[in-house]
Amino acid sequence: MFRSQYADVPAVELPIHEAVLGRAAEFAELPALIDGVDGTSLTYEQIDRFHRRLAAAFAEAGVRKGDVLALHSPNTIAFPTAFYAATRAGASVTTVHPLATADEFAGQLRDSAARWIVTVSPFLETARTAAEKAGGIREIFVCDSAPGHRSLIDMLATNAPEPHVGIDPAEDIAALPYSSGTTGVPKGVMLTHRSIATNLAQLQPLVASGPGDRILAVLPFFHIYGLTALMNAPLRLGATVVVLPRFDLETFLAAIEKHRITGLYVAPPIVLALAKHPAVEGYDLSSLKYVICSAAPLDAGLAAACSRRLGIPPVGQGYGMTELSPGTHVVPLDARNPPPGTVGKLIAGTEMRILSLDDPDKDLGVGEAGEIAIRGPQVMKGYLGRPEATDAIIDRDGWLHTGDVGRVDADGWLFIVDRVKELIKYKGFQVAPAELEALLLTHPEIADAAVIGVHNDDSNEIPHAFVVRRPDADGLSAGEVMMYVAERVAPYKRIRGVTFIDVVPRAASGKILRRQLRERS
Repeated sequence: MFRSQYADVPAVELPIHEAVLGRAAEFAELPALIDGVDGTSLTYEQIDRFHRRLAAAFAEAGVRKGDVLALHSPNTIAFPTAFYAATRAGASVTTVHPLATADEFAGQLRDSAARWIVTVSPFLETARTAAEKAGGIREIFVCDSAPGHRSLIDMLATNAPEPHVGIDPAEDIAALPYSSGTTGVPKGVMLTHRSIATNLAQLQPLVASGPGDRILAVLPFFHIYGLTALMNAPLRLGATVVVLPRFDLETFLAAIEKHRITGLYVAPPIVLALAKHPAVEGYDLSSLKYVICSAAPLDAGLAAACSRRLGIPPVGQGYGMTELSPGTHVVPLDARNPPPGTVGKLIAGTEMRILSLDDPDKDLGVGEAGEIAIRGPQVMKGYLGRPEATDAIIDRDGWLHTGDVGRVDADGWLFIVDRVKELIKYKGFQVAPAELEALLLTHPEIADAAVIGVHNDDSNEIPHAFVVRRPDADGLSAGEVMMYVAERVAPYKRIRGVTFIDVVPRAASGKILRRQLRERS
C-alpha cells in the first residue's frame, strides 16, 4: 500500500458554498470573477451577496432540500453564483454539457430526477425540448433573459428570506456530475459536500492560489476538473477567475495577455497549441507562472516543448476521476525536476494500491504496473440508483478501482501506462463506447458494432467504430455511419473513423474483445 507523504488534513464538515465562500468578507472588494470577453466582473462581496439572494429566490420558487437542479450552461460569471445558490437552497446540482442533444439532456434529467433547470438563452430550445421529453420539470430559469422565463438577474431583487437549510456534509449530495466510470453508460456520481470540500483542502498545499493570482477558466465548469480547479479552488482562496465560454486560441491568448493570467489548468489539446501554434508568438504570455494539465494523458515530450516555449517550469500534471471528487495526485507547483511524464504524488489523506492485472487480490510494489485503486475521503458516495455499478467499482474495504494502469517509482511519483477501462477520453471529455454502440445498433443497416478509442496524428484519442453491415446493406458507407451518429449526439461524442468488419470479436460471455480491435486499428 502506498500512502501520501503529506500530513493528513481533517475532513471539511461544511456545505460546499460555505467551504468556498466562507472567506468572502475577507476578500470583499477583490475581483472574484471577470468575463474574459466583455470585462464584466464580480467582487467577492458581490458573489457572496448575490448567491444568497438567489438562494432566497430559488427557495421562494419552491426549491427544497433534496431537489435536483440541472445547470446547463457554458462558462459564465453567473455559473458559480447559480451553483452556490442552489446548494445553499438545499438542492443537488447536476451539471449538463451545454452541447448535449435534447435526448441526451432528457436522459440525464430523468435519471437524476431533476425538477429545475438553469440555462442560457442560446441553449433554451434544447432545454425546453429536453424538459418536455423528460417530464417533471417545474421551471426553467435563464442566466441572461428570454421571454416567458424568469431571469436569475431579476430574481436577485427578491425580498424573500435567505433559506437556512440543515445540510449533512457527509451524506447530502452537492454535485451530481455524470460519468461512465470504467465501463457502461454515463451514471450520476454522488459527490457529497464533504468529499468535494475535503478534496479542495487536500489539494491546497500542493497547488495553492490566492489574492493576486489570476486563473483563466476555459475548461468547462460542468466538468468536475473545471468545477474544482477553475471554480471552487481559486474562489476558496481569494484568487481571480477570468472566465471564457469556450476555447478559441486567439481569444485565449489575448485573455492571458490582457488579464495577466498567472496560472493555467488545461487539457492536452491546449498544451499542444501552446507548444506548436504560430499564433502564440504574437502575444505577451510573460505573466504565466505555471501550467497544469489533466483530464487525459499528456505526452512528456509535448509537455517539455510547451514549458520551453513559454519559459516556465515544467508543465505539471494531475490525476483523478469524477468518482474521486476528482483529485488524487498532482505535481506540486514547487516540485524540483519532477520526472517527465509523471502525473504527480499522492495528495494528503489518500492511500493507493497497485493491483496485479492477473490476480487483483495481489498487491504490487515499486516499479510494477497494475490497476490503480484509491481510498480516501474524496471517494464518491456511489452511483445514483445503481448499487450494483457502485459495488463493481468500490470494494467492501472502500477501495475504488479506477480502471487505469499505473506504476510508482521509488520516490512516489505515479505514471499512467495504460488502462483496463473502456472509457474514451476525447480532448478530456468522457465518451462511453457502450452508449455509441447502442446508438449504432438502432441504424437499420447495421447488424453489430463496437467502438474503441484510437489516437490520431495530434495524439488525441478519438472514437472509432467497427461496424458489421446487415447482409443487404453493402452500400452503407463510413460517411453515412458517422453522419447518423453526429445527428444524435453532442459534438465530442461523434464517431471519427469507421472500419467495416465481418464480425465483432466477443468472449463467450458476450463481452467485446476490444484489445483485438485495438490491434487492428
